[in-house]
Amino acid sequence: MSEVSQPGTQLPGTPAYNWSRIARRIRVPLGFVFAIVFVLLAQPTRTSLIVGALLLIPGLALRGLASGHVQKDKQLTVSGPYAYTRNPLYLGSLMLAAGFAIAARSWWIVGIMLLMFAVIYVPVIAGEERYLRQAFPEYDDYARHVPRFLPRFTPYGAQPSAYSSARYWKHREYQASLGCAVVLAILILKLFIKLVW
Repeated sequence: MSEVSQPGTQLPGTPAYNWSRIARRIRVPLGFVFAIVFVLLAQPTRTSLIVGALLLIPGLALRGLASGHVQKDKQLTVSGPYAYTRNPLYLGSLMLAAGFAIAARSWWIVGIMLLMFAVIYVPVIAGEERYLRQAFPEYDDYARHVPRFLPRFTPYGAQPSAYSSARYWKHREYQASLGCAVVLAILILKLFIKLVW
């Protein structure tokens, strides 16, 4: 399959295109490195943990709902949260990042998160959009009507709900909830140790 050139997309062989491919490969290992740095830099308080955790809940809910709708490589998903935003999984991840940034109370963590989003996730999203334009001809119309991140107020089209809990489990979205629980537990332990000492 040949790449389709669209306004705002990068062509194969260009630095932006190549970085998008590299960013896609390194984002998970880099996430594990960041998790270690996050724990070391975090300075949680009881209030920051509560407020941060309250932001994690809608982020996890959005990711869970989106994962139950998406049918990767089979069809363009435009139902559920995808009828409001083109990237509900990434939007949910941004909400999780904001929740953890609040819980950690560190401007260094906020800076690193913003840098990672700009350098890693923006190119990954651009690469995914290139793929979707190539694989699904209807993507251009969808992209014209549905914002990349901030949700629209009314759903796009008249798509019936297609949520499937089987897809939620198949995409292993439960790992996001488990990961959040582990990180919160570590932050609580760090706060407890700080209070005791």
